[in-house]
Amino acid sequence: MGEAMARNLITRENLITVLLLGALLAGPLVAVALDETFYVTLATRIAILALAATGLNLALGLGGLVSFGHAAFLGIGGYAAGILATHAFNGEPLILGLSGTKNMLIIWLVGAVSAGIVAAATGLIALRTSGVYFIMITLAFAQMIYYFAISWPAYGGEDGLSIFVRNGFPGVNTLQPLSFFLLCFAVLVIGLIFFAVLKNSRFGAALQAGRQNETRLAAVGIAPFRIRLAAFIISAMMTAVAGALFADLNRFVSPSMLSWHMSGELIVLVILGGTGRLAGPLAGACVYVMFEFLLGGMTEHWQLFLGLVLLAVVLFARGGVIGLLAGRARHG
Repeated sequence: MGEAMARNLITRENLITVLLLGALLAGPLVAVALDETFYVTLATRIAILALAATGLNLALGLGGLVSFGHAAFLGIGGYAAGILATHAFNGEPLILGLSGTKNMLIIWLVGAVSAGIVAAATGLIALRTSGVYFIMITLAFAQMIYYFAISWPAYGGEDGLSIFVRNGFPGVNTLQPLSFFLLCFAVLVIGLIFFAVLKNSRFGAALQAGRQNETRLAAVGIAPFRIRLAAFIISAMMTAVAGALFADLNRFVSPSMLSWHMSGELIVLVILGGTGRLAGPLAGACVYVMFEFLLGGMTEHWQLFLGLVLLAVVLFARGGVIGLLAGRARHG
């Protein structure tokens, strides 16, 4: 039994996951040694986008929920960071006399809970439909939040909101690029472990079964709606934490984080890396950021080439980059 468990853990796909994480961790360490801190920021961006896409992968990859509104949750996390930091900076009280804060743990909690509430409201309506109707309802909710942010002059409106000093984490100097990267990397690893545990749990099995045949799932006494709603809420909360980190990385939050373009980017990350794959979002984020960095300086139309790669993945490599590397190995 122990040998069988070991064989399940040591699969080609899991090895690829470890190698990707190792490469992501080693890159900034080498960059610091060479005094090239820009590459640390690049790796931090990869880690944060991978975390956001991991949240979406839970809904899309395991539940088959093609959400075109996940940017709303990313933006909610970002605005939680920006608004709380702004009130902590200027000393003005928030609602009900509460003060702002620069503590990332509190900011993540506020962002995640806020995103969870919005996801619950969205899911209660959207999950009663399927297919293109589900996509359009999630998009509609996200656009409502996007236009609300634009028309909210107290927090910058369409000009966005600056975070003057990066928020803090207990025991970590987040102002140092490498320290902030290591924090984001640690949160990503926790997110991936959480995804793996959830995927291999009874909840994950029910979620995947509902994606394949919800009638059979209902026949064994499990309500597909409740399973999907729970997955949608958890997915939103993970994405919101990534949004808070993204705002701190840029020291700026704007309505662009809430736009449907960002939702599309998150879907691209998941599909590029491999839908439902553990390291799919990480691989997708690596490919996306590398294209943005390497080709973005050459042409403003770099996304054309990314689109060609995405088309090739959809047509010839349904398992994404991870599926291509892992061959016919089962999902890790």
